[in-house]
Amino acid sequence: MKMTKMSYVAIAAMGIMMGTTAAVGAEEAVEVNSVADVLSNGKYSLQIRPRYEFVDQDNAKDNANAFTVRTVIGAKFDALGVDGLSAALEMTNVSNFGADNYAPASSGYSIVADGEQTRVTQANISYAKDGFIGMVGRKGVNLDNQRFIGTVGWRQMPQTYDLASVAYKGIEKLDLMAAYVWGINRIFDRDLGGLKTPNFDTNTVLLHASYKAMPELTITAYDYMVASFADHIGIRAAGGTTLDSGVKLNYMAEYAKQNDPSLTEESAPFNDAEPEQDADYYRFGLSGSHLGFTAGACYEVLGEAGSGASPFSTPLATLHAHNGWADMFLATPADGLQDLSFKLGYADKTFGKILGVYHKFNSDAGSVDYGSEFDMVYTRKVMEDVNMMLKGAVYSKGDAATSYVDTTKYWVMFDYKY
Repeated sequence: MKMTKMSYVAIAAMGIMMGTTAAVGAEEAVEVNSVADVLSNGKYSLQIRPRYEFVDQDNAKDNANAFTVRTVIGAKFDALGVDGLSAALEMTNVSNFGADNYAPASSGYSIVADGEQTRVTQANISYAKDGFIGMVGRKGVNLDNQRFIGTVGWRQMPQTYDLASVAYKGIEKLDLMAAYVWGINRIFDRDLGGLKTPNFDTNTVLLHASYKAMPELTITAYDYMVASFADHIGIRAAGGTTLDSGVKLNYMAEYAKQNDPSLTEESAPFNDAEPEQDADYYRFGLSGSHLGFTAGACYEVLGEAGSGASPFSTPLATLHAHNGWADMFLATPADGLQDLSFKLGYADKTFGKILGVYHKFNSDAGSVDYGSEFDMVYTRKVMEDVNMMLKGAVYSKGDAATSYVDTTKYWVMFDYKY
């Protein structure tokens, strides 16, 4: 399925680049004789992101020490001289410069999911006019807080989507988006030897609508139909306000249902699977900030399977952003997961930003103690266009009967963007 659709896009792009005639609108055709006729007014971008990651787990694996670098080169152009028509290209490389004391680069070590690889991470054509945006090709997609759909931007190689999408913002306070996804390119190295699936064909539809009901409240509804896995249908309310005391409050509440998949995918590893699903999701959060200080609490539940095949899971999410930075719960436990978290932070233009988060994990069904975690991050701009991040996560296991082990991770990262 993916190869067929991508071949159409590739043939069209090759035809344009070779100087064929392309129709623009219904009135006239534009003769294309050179690359300059196709692409103009280029805007270029560069990112270099070196990072050291350390992992210590209470098991037989050796500690991981990974020094990796993400290099991203991107460009966006006006296309064919048509107002609103543009093309975007981006290449991403991940290298470790021989510092490969981590799995899967070397066996016997704890895993750091930043294998060496080079990939096209954007290749798309888009058209925007009067609140309408249409796009086809490869692109990163982040929706809301990335709990369901995200690019996994924390890892050095992002997750991207091969899709056709339409969005409309021509109605005041209302944003609408629909996308058909035929391919998902995950973060994993294509040479992992079966450790993880690096990319797969799919037959997925994403529907998303948000309405700003008032300045203090935005309501979002969505239906993410992940082929041969599940439909995630949900509603989210989020907003903020400033009290007379100057305290800024932010709040959110969200509920979603994991239902049987409406769509299937015939290719491996799905093979037209139609699992029965019946799990629930809840999230409630409240935070306040004043004079640079921030404090908040959040309660999230990924429900147990119920009468369905699996607990509530979000396989296309930016999972690192949720349930602790030690990444212990990238897969939801069979009995579901309850995550109660508290955060406290401080931000200053000179000092930078520091944030600490405490998590307490329990099962949704039964009374299994899945342990606790303390996370901390400090960020600061160290020079023009360069940011520094120091980050750590300490997970402590709960009940001895679970498979989780005490884990410590920390990172030192610099990020240059042009």
